Formats: sequence, structure tokens, C-alpha cells
Amino acid sequence: MSRTSRNNAISGLEPVEYKKLSVVVPVFNERNTVVEILRRMRAVQLPEGLDLEILIVDDGSTDGTREVLRQLSDSTVRIVLQPANAGKGAAVREGLSHITGDIVLVQDADLEYDPEDWPKLLAPILRGKALVVYGSRFTGERKNMLFLHWVGNRFLSLATNIMYNTTLSDMETCYKMVDRRVVQRMTLRSNKFDIEPEITAKILKMGVRIYEVPISYAGREFDEGKKITWRDGFSALYSLVKYRFTD
Repeated sequence: MSRTSRNNAISGLEPVEYKKLSVVVPVFNERNTVVEILRRMRAVQLPEGLDLEILIVDDGSTDGTREVLRQLSDSTVRIVLQPANAGKGAAVREGLSHITGDIVLVQDADLEYDPEDWPKLLAPILRGKALVVYGSRFTGERKNMLFLHWVGNRFLSLATNIMYNTTLSDMETCYKMVDRRVVQRMTLRSNKFDIEPEITAKILKMGVRIYEVPISYAGREFDEGKKITWRDGFSALYSLVKYRFTD
């Protein structure tokens, strides 16, 4: 398998050999799942020659997560502690400021997304077919989400497609794997869950087409710790409109 990017006609990027995957893990009050998600990440079989860097950003946890994290750092895992809870977007932006890899992925710590899907996301990039790959929760096996979440996700994807002339099936997916050089061209500002539409809007405004692959999904219920609510849907829609006309 080639690990050189050739999909640079629109972006103007030169071919590059990919040597490291950087995974940013935003964490807030995930004491019960963070050890397991780290075990799953370490167990992924990456292509030969592709190193792994894991950067866990604790966003002001108060449930004992920080005490657990202190025991997890090693040569491939770095821990960054935010002074106070500022939101997923703030944690992701902090994590991105520390990465050293050629490819970037955000991995939620709540076990909804399975690191076993990483090779599916990597394949189009390593074969030179894409600079950005999204994992779609609506084309792979999944635990069905709540109806209102399904409606909200589908509506936001439709709004994205109309405003940015694309055909995404899952704009709100956490699994966005991106060539680091694309990330470096973006100035991200969001602090909350609106980081997802902001990233998508800025990728599409660059003229970079997004490649989608099916992934598995096991959504949590609110009593299991799910944090996103219907209010975040309105914030996401506002962000899509705002970044359509501003930087």
C-alpha cells in the first residue's frame, strides 16, 4: 500500500509520505471509560511503518478521571490537563496544538466510536485517494440512536450539503481523519460541540472533497453519560451558516 498523498489537485499540497498518526482524545468526566478506550487504541494494528501518537486532553474533569490519567501516560501517550472545563472544541484545539503526526484524528473517550475502524479511515489517505476521510454512522453497523438525534443529524448533514455543495451522509461524526497540512490551514475558534460543523465548513471552503467510509457506532443514552443535547443542534446550524460567509 502506498503511503504517499497524491490527492492534491485542489489543495495544492505536495505529495508526502505519512509516518505518524496523531489521535487527540478530549476527555471530560470519563473515569469509567477512559482506560478501556486507551486499551482499544493501543490494540489497533496500524499499517507497517505508521507510528501512533495519542494525546489525551482532560477538560477539567471532576469525577476522578485525572487521577486515572496520571497512571496512563507512556512513550506513546501524552496527557494535557486543561485548568477548567471549557468544552470539547477547546479541548480539541488544545490537543491539535501539541500533535506531531502527519495524519490527525479525534477520538471520543465514551466508547461510542470503535478504534477498530481506524484502518478503514486510513486506507483512502494512505492510498492517495483523499486528504480528509469521515466515518459515517449511517452506512455501517450501528446501535440505533434516539429518533430526535437521528433527525437532528440528518438535518444538519442536509443543511451542510445545501450550503457547501457536497453530499455528506454524516457531518456530525466524531471520526474525521485529516491530513495535518489541511488542519494547519484552518483557524479553529469553537469551544463546544460546534467544533464539528466548523471543521467541516472550513475543509469544504478550502475546496477539499471529503471521502466517507462506513463505521460502527454504539451511541450512549443520557443516563450513561451522553452530553450533547438538542440545544447543540441549533448551535451547529448557526455555525454552518456563520462559516459559510466568514472565516
